[in-house]
Amino acid sequence: MSRLRVVFHVNETPRWDVALANITNLLRDVGDDGAEVVVLSNGPAVEAYGDAEKVKVMEELAARGVRFLACRNSIRNLCASGTLCIDENNLPGFLGVVPAGVTELIRRQAEGFAYIKP
Repeated sequence: MSRLRVVFHVNETPRWDVALANITNLLRDVGDDGAEVVVLSNGPAVEAYGDAEKVKVMEELAARGVRFLACRNSIRNLCASGTLCIDENNLPGFLGVVPAGVTELIRRQAEGFAYIKP
């Protein structure tokens, strides 16, 4: 079987636990080399990068090859709304930032990634 390619889309903070469990289960099933996993967060879900407990799980998954990406527009909008200001320079080292989450989702799907929204 060829390597699976999947993008998990997390746009609501409460969905993180399900998403992280789904990814853990996927890697348990196919192995770390059996899937190329990207997690794209946008909207309020970017708040999770300020949650040390969730970040710890994300770091463990990143060490296994999972790529985490956050939407720059969402980071900025979160701050503009007064909810939470996250300094992009202080984000966890494993986290990449893309200009627009929706564009990244479209690109990944065009590249053949399966789309999962936990």
